[in-house]
Amino acid sequence: MPVYLTEKALKKLKADIHHARTVERKRISNEIAEARAHGDLSENAEYDAAKEAQGKLEAHIAQMENTLAEARLVNEEDVDASRARILSTVRYVNLKTGKEKTVTLVSAPEADVASGRIPITSPIGKGLLGKAVDEEAVIEVPAGELHVKVLEITRDGQ
Repeated sequence: MPVYLTEKALKKLKADIHHARTVERKRISNEIAEARAHGDLSENAEYDAAKEAQGKLEAHIAQMENTLAEARLVNEEDVDASRARILSTVRYVNLKTGKEKTVTLVSAPEADVASGRIPITSPIGKGLLGKAVDEEAVIEVPAGELHVKVLEITRDGQ
């Protein structure tokens, strides 16, 4: 499944992979070597911890490499504001409570819910995708159904 990333996010992902492969692998390798130097590995908690950290790091590297392999670059200039798409900032109103909310639809690696950047794979992200201004949506969320109306759509950062 494609992962849509901005150029900034793609550069960060590549830098994170490079850092993990070079700096973090070397650090953990040194920790393993130091723990081995302490003798009996069968009762060496430092060795066990270092090997566990190595396994977690390798899994994390594999996950990041998989994301990179699936990455599709999104040209932010090409995002139009006629419908909610990735990188759209959407202002909507909860029709039940009357509360307005503004969110920016982004890929999962770029999500930061606290700052209003929600992944397009989230229930609200999926529910808003493809909607136009004045369109209503019924979105299934863990707490039940959310009835919303799109008030405004702009391109991220505009």
